[in-house]
Amino acid sequence: MSERKAVGVFHGEARVGEIYSGFAQLTLTPSDLASPLSLQMALSRMYDALMKAAQEGPKKKYVAEVRFTDSMGNPVVIALELGEKAPLFTKRQLKARVMIEIYEEDLEEREHAIE
Repeated sequence: MSERKAVGVFHGEARVGEIYSGFAQLTLTPSDLASPLSLQMALSRMYDALMKAAQEGPKKKYVAEVRFTDSMGNPVVIALELGEKAPLFTKRQLKARVMIEIYEEDLEEREHAIE
């Protein structure tokens, strides 16, 4: 059972901040702007998320917005949830190291996982 994998390590920056949970649906994607109907559906989704968050009350979460440049030179932005308590960092602007591991499962591992 030899494992085939590739590993990439990227360096970037992170910014720690606070968000209120329940607002995850408040994002627009390019497909939301493709037509007037898709925009209406996106606005309805956002309105529902706002109403639900208003009914349940706000819950604060801490997240890190991580920015780095991939191997092709494209900017990448990801979020990392840090929990409901304030992280122990002393600064809001931090350095980030992102590790990506790409691997292929062995056939035996997949069969064992199915059982």
